Amino acid sequence: MISGLKAGFALDSRLDSDSEPLMWLGLCELRVMNDRRWPWLILVPQRPGIEEIHDLTPLDQAMLTFESNMVAHALKRSTGCTKINSGALGNIVRQLHFHVIARTEGDPGWPGPVWGHGVREPYRSDDLHRFAETIKAAL
Repeated sequence: MISGLKAGFALDSRLDSDSEPLMWLGLCELRVMNDRRWPWLILVPQRPGIEEIHDLTPLDQAMLTFESNMVAHALKRSTGCTKINSGALGNIVRQLHFHVIARTEGDPGWPGPVWGHGVREPYRSDDLHRFAETIKAAL
């Protein structure tokens, strides 16, 4: 299991159940949100007890910016989406995690936010694997 390997770090159980591990980037574990309605990636900085971006050290803040930009470019290239939505909300899951979501006009919920829109639609296993491989290749 990828999650929890860093000393003192444990992945929030909700992030663990709602997403699948994809790869390590450096600071963050990159995960795929298991909702096929949107190409949706989550970066989780591997730092225990961190809830806000400003809680990270300046170096970790720079790494998070670098890694999230890298992921956003890869997601945009691989999906041809209209817009990338990104952000760290943390109202429900307090552990710092950063969402990067590909949005296209006409997708479920467009132009509104993805949060709270309908019911999550999990990927079929082969579709999740195909999406994960596409993202890895784009990175």
